[in-house]
Amino acid sequence: MNYLNLIRWKNLVMIAIVQLLIKYALLEPFGVQTALDAFGITLLILATICIAAAGNIINDIYDIETDLVNKPYKVIIDKSVSEKAAYNWFIGLNLVGVSVGVYLSNTVGKAPFFSIFVVISILLYVYASYLKRTLLVGNIVISVLVALSLIVVGVFELIPMMTPTNQQTQVVFFKVILDYALFAFSINLLREIAKDIEDIDGDYKAKMHTLPIAIGRERAKHVLTALNFFPLIGIIFYVVSDLYKQPIAVGYFLLFIIGPLIYTSIKTFSTSTKKDMHHISNMYKWIMLFGMLSLLLYKYVILG
Repeated sequence: MNYLNLIRWKNLVMIAIVQLLIKYALLEPFGVQTALDAFGITLLILATICIAAAGNIINDIYDIETDLVNKPYKVIIDKSVSEKAAYNWFIGLNLVGVSVGVYLSNTVGKAPFFSIFVVISILLYVYASYLKRTLLVGNIVISVLVALSLIVVGVFELIPMMTPTNQQTQVVFFKVILDYALFAFSINLLREIAKDIEDIDGDYKAKMHTLPIAIGRERAKHVLTALNFFPLIGIIFYVVSDLYKQPIAVGYFLLFIIGPLIYTSIKTFSTSTKKDMHHISNMYKWIMLFGMLSLLLYKYVILG
């Protein structure tokens, strides 16, 4: 169980679910030409979660000092798992992830695609060892990597099968994936800032240069409240312009995404404790999950 917690197994399960939803709830029901069969999508998920798990491990290794202050009860490295063992797992998972990526890239006839996994692996290491301490850059980089876990499905499924005949259809569905990736990026960025506000004490001790340390906790809360309106306005525009004829879809977005975003914005503005900020961070996680689950609407509501 210690190793499962170390690799953040719940987050990895969420990545797997989202990638499956893109294939089986968005692409397959509309008869889009895709490059991966069931075994292929399994390999893509395996490569993605191995590299993500390795990223979580190296992040914990570099975060020992801050975690001892921010969440001492959750520290695993040097308590339940030795640092040497953690490093071995980090290297092993990266090797598996990149190797599977190389095989998969050759399978779809796009050998250079393996470089995506190499770049993600390197960025996760650089993020944990350096970028995380840099004002907003680390938050943006990790949010881009979250978005890439969605985009990579479009890259491997749609691009290898693109022809002059089906190009328009492939591009339309790739744009839908990009829209969801943008949503994942924006919500994760908000969550990263919320976590920085929550963890300000340990980060300050570790001499990290996060947004709340740079401008103060209160100002950072105001920035978070303001940034919250960007995805909120974007989603409202999407619902009004694209889903207004689908009452079930409109109801879903209002109840599970728009409503919670409005709630988190109000709650952020009035929050005063670390516990409250942890609650807001968790709210963003739930908003992200329900946002991704809305992919099911394409198959069961829009097609239905």
